[in-house]
Amino acid sequence: MHMDVQIKYRYIVGVGSKEDKIAAAEVAHNCPQKGCDASVLLDDTSNFTGEKNVGPNKNSLRGFDVVDTIKSDLESICPGVVSCADILAVAARDSVVQLGGKKWTVPLGRRDSTTANSSAVNNNNIPPPVLNLTGLISVFSNKGFTTKEMVALSGSHTIGMARCIEFRSRIYNETNINTAYATSLKSNCPSASGDSNLSPLDTTSSTVFDNAYYTNLINSEGLLHSDQQLFNGGSTDSQVKAYSANSASFFKDFGKAMVKMGNLSPLTGASGQIRTNCRRVNSA
Repeated sequence: MHMDVQIKYRYIVGVGSKEDKIAAAEVAHNCPQKGCDASVLLDDTSNFTGEKNVGPNKNSLRGFDVVDTIKSDLESICPGVVSCADILAVAARDSVVQLGGKKWTVPLGRRDSTTANSSAVNNNNIPPPVLNLTGLISVFSNKGFTTKEMVALSGSHTIGMARCIEFRSRIYNETNINTAYATSLKSNCPSASGDSNLSPLDTTSSTVFDNAYYTNLINSEGLLHSDQQLFNGGSTDSQVKAYSANSASFFKDFGKAMVKMGNLSPLTGASGQIRTNCRRVNSA
């Protein structure tokens, strides 16, 4: 990629609000559904249903406006060159860096999907919050990730939010949760209402990309059932402890795992297209 385009990436992500950076990181972590082809950015059409508001994506993905801004700016500088898929990969990296994480090298050259696949947005690709450790390991293994890489990628929950409906059962019914922490969540997540109310996945530093997520797990303060499964007397306890004690190790492993995620079934060569607008396929 040309240097001035790289600078523009950093400029847009750098001047955005903290909320924008978090949102960009969230939407960019969506590769596991069916590959990093930017299909998640497509709006519904008469020919297909988009992926934005289906299944686990519904009310959980933000950042589309951020991507639109970056794409529009890049098209004015270098039209038809930078794909929406590459924008997602770079925006994820730069957002993490802006929020306090460490940089990794993003391989470029992806192309964009010409359709969406709403049926691919299911729990075989995105782990539901009720999964136990065995289920989590299986979902990630099916995509080619090791258990260690799964634990590292789970650290993305150091930023972002979850809906009440996704953690209500945990705070009212589970015993492996810090009592004071559970109580603090109940006012925003009543037992019979407020399904869409949001709470931070990381209770201590929700707008900073750090290793606090793992320390929270050790303190029984994982928001989701699936989060706490990483530290619940199982095979991943030692890795959680290692990342809690050594942020540099977490940052390094997270970056490597994100590169691997960004290379999941990319469209290259003559496959796909370079969309001029990330929300819709180019006109014939």
